[in-house]
Amino acid sequence: MSRFFRGGDDSSSESSSDEEELYSGEEEEEEEDKEESEQEEEDEDEESSSDSDDDQPKKGLSRFLVDQASSESEESDQEGTTRVKSAKDKRHEELEATVTAIQNGQKINDWSSISNELDKLNRQVIKLQDGGKAPRLYIKCIAELEDFMNETLAKQKVTPKKMNATNARGLNAVKQRIKKNNKDYQDQIDAFRKDADAFMESDEEEEPTPRPTKVRFNEPAQAEQGGDEDDEGFATVGRGGRTLQFTPESILKHLRTIMESRGKKNTDRLEQIKIMEKLNEVAATPYQRIRVLMTLVSARFDLGSGGAASMPLDHWKAAERELAQLLKILETTTDHIVIEGAEEWEDDDKQPTLEKGDKYIKIPGSIVSYIERLDDELTRSLQAIDPHTSEYIERLTDEGSLYNIIFQGLLYYEMLRKDASLEVPQESLNRIIQRRLDHVYFKPAQVVKILEENSWKQVSDNVDSAITPRGQSSDASQLITVLCNYLFANSEGIIRARAMLCEIYFLALHDDYYRARDMMLTSHLQENIANFDITSQILYNRTLVQVGLCAFRKGLVYDAQNTLQEICGSGRQKELLAQGVMMQRYSQVTPEQERLEKQRQLPFHMHINLELLECVYLTCSMLLEIPLLAQTGSSPDVKKRVISKTYRRMLEYHERQIFTGPPENTRDHVMQASKALAAGEWKKATNFIHDIKIWDLMPNTESIKAMLAKQIQEEGLRTYLFTYAPFYDTLSIETLSNMFELDSRKCSAVVSKMISHEELAAALDQVTETVIFRKGVELSRLQSLALTLSDKASALIETNERTLEQRTQGSTNAFNRKDGRGHGGQRGGGQRGGRGGARTGGNTQRQAGGTQFTGGALGAAVRG
Repeated sequence: MSRFFRGGDDSSSESSSDEEELYSGEEEEEEEDKEESEQEEEDEDEESSSDSDDDQPKKGLSRFLVDQASSESEESDQEGTTRVKSAKDKRHEELEATVTAIQNGQKINDWSSISNELDKLNRQVIKLQDGGKAPRLYIKCIAELEDFMNETLAKQKVTPKKMNATNARGLNAVKQRIKKNNKDYQDQIDAFRKDADAFMESDEEEEPTPRPTKVRFNEPAQAEQGGDEDDEGFATVGRGGRTLQFTPESILKHLRTIMESRGKKNTDRLEQIKIMEKLNEVAATPYQRIRVLMTLVSARFDLGSGGAASMPLDHWKAAERELAQLLKILETTTDHIVIEGAEEWEDDDKQPTLEKGDKYIKIPGSIVSYIERLDDELTRSLQAIDPHTSEYIERLTDEGSLYNIIFQGLLYYEMLRKDASLEVPQESLNRIIQRRLDHVYFKPAQVVKILEENSWKQVSDNVDSAITPRGQSSDASQLITVLCNYLFANSEGIIRARAMLCEIYFLALHDDYYRARDMMLTSHLQENIANFDITSQILYNRTLVQVGLCAFRKGLVYDAQNTLQEICGSGRQKELLAQGVMMQRYSQVTPEQERLEKQRQLPFHMHINLELLECVYLTCSMLLEIPLLAQTGSSPDVKKRVISKTYRRMLEYHERQIFTGPPENTRDHVMQASKALAAGEWKKATNFIHDIKIWDLMPNTESIKAMLAKQIQEEGLRTYLFTYAPFYDTLSIETLSNMFELDSRKCSAVVSKMISHEELAAALDQVTETVIFRKGVELSRLQSLALTLSDKASALIETNERTLEQRTQGSTNAFNRKDGRGHGGQRGGGQRGGRGGARTGGNTQRQAGGTQFTGGALGAAVRG
């Protein structure tokens, strides 16, 4: 029924056919109506325009209430007045209206409206172009607009007249768009300016051709002319239904179109990549190949520009191949260089050529930025993969090809630096050397050697490096030293600090403890590492941990515990080493902070084993704390001091347990060994420590176990002397040697060291090889109160000094130094103690114990 209730002016043919069906029912009119309706269905644009534009004087049943004569006369009037317009005619009228609006804007000098109408005009002309030719009216409009713009700019220079902000922005926008837009129609614009009348008359004589459909089928003859067609005859269709012709002459125009559309909404990035892949196939000259490859690699990187998503694997591999191809072209074609700050080539119709006096064709770009982005995308990909699967191992194999790209990029920048006329920034070379260093500093020397050998195989035999010659690839330590020394001499700030940390890490990893320790102390990085970025702070923490592990492997228990205290004592090892996010119970982390924290996480193959780290730290703390507990336990007057609060907390928790079963994990083994060592059962303690399976992950496992057994024997001897010294007058060295299965000379050395450090009130008789213990003077009530008073007085004086310094200088740094606090609130050199406490300084010496012997000046006075 909707057809009969429509307005009587849908079209003249429909209205007439409807009324004749109702009133006359003639068959001839029905046939004509069918033919006309079929013709209207072929052009949907005509029917839609006629439905929306015409008036509707009568609706509903009122249409059928008129008499026959009036209906026929009304029908004849409508046939005479109604005109059906095609879609193309309507587009031409819209184009004329837009041109008129631009001309009106020129009359009143309204550049804002001209800018808006120009954008609208460019969108309209795309639908009207045929075979690459724009309508004559459009050519006339943009040519006159360019002339008017030039006149306006000339007047502004001669007689400066201030424009409002909106008008000035519109003028600048028109100036930029006209310059780029008119390049595509320069031939037609020149023809118009040569003879405007003849140009516009030819427009009327030409018969407009229909617009091509969305999918266009090419003839085989068109494929021979350069059309991009597949085997079935289909071709790539661009905007406006035109077939894209991929020829060497049109490559630069296609590239400019793609570059201008990057970053815009509704841009099909995958389609752009496919187009550039085809452009790479038809590129004929080195300049074209370089430009296409640079744009193609950038477009692939856009696929991984999301916050959490990593770059697809196939596109990463394609980008790696294309970047290697780009470096190969730059290596073979020496007259083309890619350099930062070069002037961009604007003319898309022709390629740049070497002019007289020029040595290079400079192409703007940054190879080191591509390499850094490729490296970052590999890291993001490894972060997103489960490290305990074979997929992670397969993905990790791509690091070898990436290292080859970094190496070839370094050779390219070295080649550019040889020419003094080229202003190659030193920072670019430093950045790529730092990337190379980041891939080798944490690897064993054997792996670094293999990487270097494979990299040299990828380059020509006549190519060599001035920084790292070919012969240095066989010695990994020499390679690291050369790269770091180059950055020491030619960089500053973060890059220099990171280079030093990388070298310290490598030295500590390969058991060169003393060099690593000296470099860490002389660099003074611990003083200003808080001012660096977070990634550098993470590298500092990793280096500190590696130095502590190296000290442990050397048997330097005190140095290892002192180095690992800052990281392991905080209880935030995962967070500080970027090996995991530890969610605090009451802390609220925003999604943005959580995302940044996850982005900073290191790939799994760079992790330091946290269980091994905890085992080393607890073992070292046990070897230091158990003798100290024995010393302070037998001497109540000695001020209590703590080396590791974390270890003490674990030990107290373990002692509070009613039932203690066999050890199940690393922590349980260390706690059981601690109890055995405190009870004098050093063999049992040794067995508990040796049963820890984590030692198998360290190199030279047997030597480490032997070192631990020796350390436990010595500390067991010290613990025994601290505990049972009050019950002895003399003790034979031979007895101690048999009890702890140590050499008599070693026992004598341990006892002598304890006596010299005033830890043991005794004397060593070398003739009889016995230890003679001295009974200390029992402190009276008055003497104990005097010692307590002296401690409180010294504490009060120190508090007054702090308060005075705060008020006079207003600085908290001095307060922190006097308080002895380091990073994370830990004591830097032990607690400031009074009588019997730890001495201030790096090497904390053990104090009196055993027989209530007191150290310090007051203790000497009491003894006298």
